[in-house]
Amino acid sequence: MRKTITSFLLLATCLCLPALAQQKLEKSQITISVGGKSLFYYLPLTIAERLGYFKDEGLNVEIVDFPGGAKALQALLGGSADLVSGAYEHTISIQAKGQAIKAVVVQARYNSIVLGLRKDVAARYKSPKDLKGLKIGVTAPGSATNMFVSALLAKDGLKPDAVSIIGVGATSGAVAIMKKGEIDGIANLDPVITQLEVGGDMVTVADTRTEQGMKELYGGDYAASSVYATAQFIAKNPNTTQAVVNAMVRALRWLQQATPEQIVQTVPPEYYGNDKGLYKVALMKNLKGYSADGTVSAQAAQNVFKVLNSFEVTVQKAKIDLSKTYDNSFALKAAQKYR
Repeated sequence: MRKTITSFLLLATCLCLPALAQQKLEKSQITISVGGKSLFYYLPLTIAERLGYFKDEGLNVEIVDFPGGAKALQALLGGSADLVSGAYEHTISIQAKGQAIKAVVVQARYNSIVLGLRKDVAARYKSPKDLKGLKIGVTAPGSATNMFVSALLAKDGLKPDAVSIIGVGATSGAVAIMKKGEIDGIANLDPVITQLEVGGDMVTVADTRTEQGMKELYGGDYAASSVYATAQFIAKNPNTTQAVVNAMVRALRWLQQATPEQIVQTVPPEYYGNDKGLYKVALMKNLKGYSADGTVSAQAAQNVFKVLNSFEVTVQKAKIDLSKTYDNSFALKAAQKYR
């Protein structure tokens, strides 16, 4: 009997060895860059970090925060970051420039970007053409917030240079610049936007935190914030990539079930400062926008392309293969693991 049990255990061990080998990480120490980590746009990244999901996957993750998504992208292309928590739009705009990056998991379906104007400016606003000549603050030039403004302008036949774009970051500094009246309007995300709304420092004129707002500007299904990497990194580090996606999909699953109170308790205290109530108000405006499974639909990719193609010259001139801008295989595997 003892010999039979021993033989069974040896057999089980042998059968498991290939599976264990497949799970070995090519790289356990990785760097993820992000442009505005405290924004709700990137909340799943913070959840994965705070709840230890990366560590559960055997990863030691350093998250480097930049003022905007364009800077985070530069870190990836420059080799100082392995992956980026950033806008899916960049996978298309970069392909148009002859480079290959792919989104491996989507964090949000809604862009959740808002354009707000000073009260005196908003009183004259009727359509995007009224933005002409204004100074608009964005997280960083070339970021998703900048693309949002360009997309609005394109709807009225205006080019991106119809306004002056000013990088203001994604934290309290952006709030302060708007409050001081140094810019005419701001395209940003929560919690920055809700602080300005509640304080009466801006009037919202375009809002993609809602399903209606997404349909009006983008046509519906969309791929917003994602985690992306170069095609080379993904091919060289498939197990590491899978581990990152596992952690992110697990965070998305948690967000689907968590209460607002649990979410507030999980994020770092500096995210809400002295006003948990205001943070919760902003959170409630963004909860519907998170992805349930982390995958990119073909329609979502197509809608993003249509928006970029309306104003970005490099995209207009290039032949874009959307199938090479995302890879759902990792999110699908993660979904099987974390049902």
